[in-house]
Amino acid sequence: MKKISANIKFLRKNKGLTQEQFATEIGIKRSMVGAYEEDRASPKMENIKEIANFFGISVDELVSERITAKWLEEKAKRVQNETELKAGNLRVLSITVDSDNNENIELVPVKASAGYLNGYADPEFVKELPKFHLPILQNGTFRAFEIKGDSMLPLFPGSIVVGEFIDDWKTIKSNETYVVVSKNDGIVYKRVINKLKDQKQLLLKSDNKVYDPYTITADEVIEIWKAKAYISMNFPEPDNDTSIEKLTGMMMEMQKKINSIQKD
Repeated sequence: MKKISANIKFLRKNKGLTQEQFATEIGIKRSMVGAYEEDRASPKMENIKEIANFFGISVDELVSERITAKWLEEKAKRVQNETELKAGNLRVLSITVDSDNNENIELVPVKASAGYLNGYADPEFVKELPKFHLPILQNGTFRAFEIKGDSMLPLFPGSIVVGEFIDDWKTIKSNETYVVVSKNDGIVYKRVINKLKDQKQLLLKSDNKVYDPYTITADEVIEIWKAKAYISMNFPEPDNDTSIEKLTGMMMEMQKKINSIQKD
């Protein structure tokens, strides 16, 4: 228990407390504090929890880590980064409901994209957007966005992507598609690689390989919506040149040649 003894002593002194003062704070005798710090006694679990809580650390950190001034500084930075990232997820989301108090799916057409960046949190702006319902989408908050450009072919420009609101960005699943609303890029529909945990970034990729991937930082992001459905006036054309069809054709041609050889 040498680590916990050294940690208690360091943390107490770091707070500028005497053994007597520290004992009073956590509700034990001063002599017990001395015994803990000199490794003459092991704290009971309830006392370990009380000490860890007093210093704002976890029980595991108190017992297992070698706590120093540098360790405390690095922990403070980690906590600050996590707080900033979490705060970055908090968005005031305006919604509308129908006469039965069911949430609508609001449609953001391309012509309203610029206004949405300024009015996404404005109930009056959201109220004026077109609204509809999809019975297949329930138990969530959904919004529809008209996409532009050809970066996500075979989804054509003008297609409408319906997304489910993501309130915790760390739950983003890499390589799936999302509507990302950001300060600099506006509204884009992309395949997303989640790098928020370590780098606080998202890598956005287009399905159309002509377009290069790019990253955006967490503080650029306003909203993220997980793609759940799409509506399009363009019906898919048959692809008569797929790799499977090519392979099938090659196999049939080989079989014909084998049959021809066997007959000879």
